[in-house]
Amino acid sequence: MRRPRARTPVELVGAEPEPEFQLTFDGRTVPGLPGRSIAATLWAAGILSWRTTRIHGRPRGAFCGIGACYDCLVTVNGRPNQRACLVPARPGDVLTTQEGDGHAALGS
Repeated sequence: MRRPRARTPVELVGAEPEPEFQLTFDGRTVPGLPGRSIAATLWAAGILSWRTTRIHGRPRGAFCGIGACYDCLVTVNGRPNQRACLVPARPGDVLTTQEGDGHAALGS
């Protein structure tokens, strides 16, 4: 597959964003934009927490923003433990709050 030609800074100044798409978070429709991470998409929708801790059920969201701390874990399309700051948002993604280690949703 051929990679698209890189655009120059001058071309990017006049660039138009690609069309918005929809995904869901805990059943709520959330708008997304191409190139945004799941964390950035949730932040833009005013959602700051998408995980609860194992021991006390405390809310967590993005902390470091670079995938080092694992505070931003979310369940994406049924797969737990996805780092929201690293995973790109895609049209139709189904995101759910991750409770604890995320394995309860898998039935194990």
